[in-house]
Parts: sequence; structure tokens; C-alpha cells
Amino acid sequence: MYLVPYMLGYAGWYSDNYEYTADILFFVPFMQVLLIGPVVYFYTKSLLNNSFKLSRNDYFHFIPALLYLFYSLVVFVTDKLILDEYYFYAIRRDKDLANWYQSTGLLSMAFYLVLSLRHYSGYKKLLFDKVSYADTILFSWIRNFMIAFLAILILRALFFIINPEWGNFGSQFWHYIAFSFVFYYMAINGYSNSIKQTTLQEEQLKTVNVFEDSLEPTIKDIKSSETDLDIEPWKNQLSQLMTKDKLFENPRLTLSEVADALGTTQKTVSRIVNSGFNMNFNDFINHYRIESVKERLKNGEHNTITLLGIALESGFNSKATFNRAFKKSTTLSPKDFIEKSS
Repeated sequence: MYLVPYMLGYAGWYSDNYEYTADILFFVPFMQVLLIGPVVYFYTKSLLNNSFKLSRNDYFHFIPALLYLFYSLVVFVTDKLILDEYYFYAIRRDKDLANWYQSTGLLSMAFYLVLSLRHYSGYKKLLFDKVSYADTILFSWIRNFMIAFLAILILRALFFIINPEWGNFGSQFWHYIAFSFVFYYMAINGYSNSIKQTTLQEEQLKTVNVFEDSLEPTIKDIKSSETDLDIEPWKNQLSQLMTKDKLFENPRLTLSEVADALGTTQKTVSRIVNSGFNMNFNDFINHYRIESVKERLKNGEHNTITLLGIALESGFNSKATFNRAFKKSTTLSPKDFIEKSS
């Protein structure tokens, strides 16, 4: 709907050759620019938390869009039902393209995109602190979409300032072409991501409760509890749990499961990992997985089993995740490590 006025405009539907069609199009509020920001924001929240539901206060975010719909209705009633002539549309220009509306919409979209990126950043931090398979459910495609969309809005604001002809219909053509590419990027990547996630449904359901709380109270709770905790004994217990019981071989290992195995709370384990080992939970578990892979490679197991097979048996759930973690830990690719070790 955001693109419709320009599609139909360049098709000539607003011209006098389409008199009856044009009369209808003037009154249809296609460009709901005050609705796009809140929709992206709440979609992001629902994507990152399967248990998310709109609260009563959330509906206030949609008031500006509803007010514009009411304004559009007033324009229609005045011009068509009361005066039966153009009053608001005397200049024959679509109200959706008015500078005040486009500028307000630009600010609204930019605000909600920044808000969405902040929410994603908090989600990502929680993810790496709570589960050992963070890469699997990062939803990086939506982060990339928001960054690309925000970049287009910034460029639009820049050209609005330096281009005195911005108000002319044709001068905005490039912006909507760019918007179209970002829209298709979102659609294609979102669709491919949904296909990938069907194979990970069990993990997603398992982590629903992990992200119900926000980032701020989680940090606050960790800082305010167990301030006199002696880290060293817990570090030794946690290390033994990893080396002897090899919990890291579980590709769906969570902070909760490690806490249960240690007989303590998630907050305690989180503090041990963060303060004692200077890592987040995801990197901590991957460290033991990498050490397991390195040991097996040194023993020559790659001669009888594939490298991916070794990675999967060590707890990794994909080749891409394994390669990234291995290079982050050793600065070498697995193949380079094998060559260097032989």
C-alpha cells in the first residue's frame, strides 16, 4: 500500500484520462506511513518471543494511524457527501503525498526502527546468556532489514534537505525503488527463514520462557543477588561438569539445564560464567565444544569420520555455526588447523 500511489501515478491513473478512477483514488488512504513503524516494532517483538501478545497500552501506538484514517474520512465526507465538490482536493493532489504527513511518517518509522533495533540488541544479549545454540535463533535477517530500511529513511531525510524539488511527484522515484528492494529483501529472507525454523520448532518452543523477562531486570537481579558468592569453587564444579559429564555435547543445552545439573540457580551459573570465565553462556559452551573437536582432530578421527560429523557429535548443530565458533576460538579454519597440527 505504501507503493500503490506511485505505481498507479506512473501508470497514469491519476490523470484526467482516468477521470472516474482518479476521483476514487484521491480519497483512498493508501500510504499508512504512521502504521508501518508500530507494525514493524510489534512484529519484531512477536518474532523474538512466541508468547508475546499486545497489551492494552500497546494499542496507543496505533492512535496516530487511526487519527489519519479519521482525517481521510472527514475529507471524503466533506468533498463527496456534503459539498459534492473538491474542497480539500481543490489542488488535485493526493493528501498521502503532503509534506507534513510524509515528514511525520518518516520520523515515526525511524523512531520505531531504532526501538526495534534496541529490542533486538537486548534479545541477542539474553540469547547468548541463556542458550548454547544462539546462532540458530538469531533472526539476523530482520536486523539486517531494519538497518537497510533505516538507511533508506536517513537518505530520504538527507535528500529532503538538499533537494528543493522533493515535493514534486517524480523526484521521489528513487526512494520508492530502493524501498521496493528492501521490501523484497524482507519478504524473501523472512520466507526462507520461516522454512528453516520449521526444523527447529522444538528448540523455539523450548526457549519461549527464556525470553519472557526483559534484559534490564535480568541484569539487575544478577547484580543484586548472591553478592558474597565465592566464584572459585563454583568454577571448578562447573569445569568438572563440562569435562566429565560432557554436557556441551547436548546441542540444545540451556542455562537452566546446567543450573539443574549443578543444583543451583540460573543467576548463580550466569554469574560464574560471566565473572569467573569472562564469557557469555553461549561462548562458554562453545569453548568446550571446540576443545573437544581439537582433541579429536589431534587423535586423527577426521580420517575415519567427516569434520562435520565430529562437530555434530561435539554439540554443534550446523556447519556454519561450527566454522564461525572454531575460527573465533583459534583464528584458523578447521582445515588450516588440521594442516598445522599434522
